[in-house]
Parts: sequence; structure tokens; C-alpha cells
Amino acid sequence: MSELKQELKVLIIDALNLEDLTPDDIENDSPLFNEGLGLDSIDALELGMAIRKKYNVVFDEKDEGLRDHFASVTNLAGFIEAQGK
Repeated sequence: MSELKQELKVLIIDALNLEDLTPDDIENDSPLFNEGLGLDSIDALELGMAIRKKYNVVFDEKDEGLRDHFASVTNLAGFIEAQGK
């Protein structure tokens, strides 16, 4: 899963144009929103579209755990793996 986490860090940087960050700057378990990277709801939409395109996963907007999937790189990687990558 560590390769997937590294891919996700690069995807986050590329999809959101976070040019001042490197993958090493993003901790696997640090929050992506608010006090972590400081991402917002627009970033979540853009990131969700990039993940859907790259990994062909489906996000169910009615899923009450959807917010938890985006909480950290580790959570995103687990969600993608559960979807069958």
C-alpha cells in the first residue's frame, strides 16, 4: 500500500496544483482538510474527480463515510484498495 500512498501524494499535488509541496511534505496519517493540508470542499471535488479518473473508483455521495475516506492519504489508499484499485 505504500506505493499507492506515494501515488496519491503525487496525485494530490498535481490535481490541486500544490507546487510548493513535495510528496515527502504530506504525512500519510495527517488530515488533508482543515488543520492538515488545509484543503477545502472544492479541493475535495477536484481530488475526487482525479481519483475516479486514475483508479476508476466510484464515490457514493450518499455514503455517510465518504468524508472519512478523504480524511488522510492512508484512508484514501484503503478506500481505493477496497474498491479493487
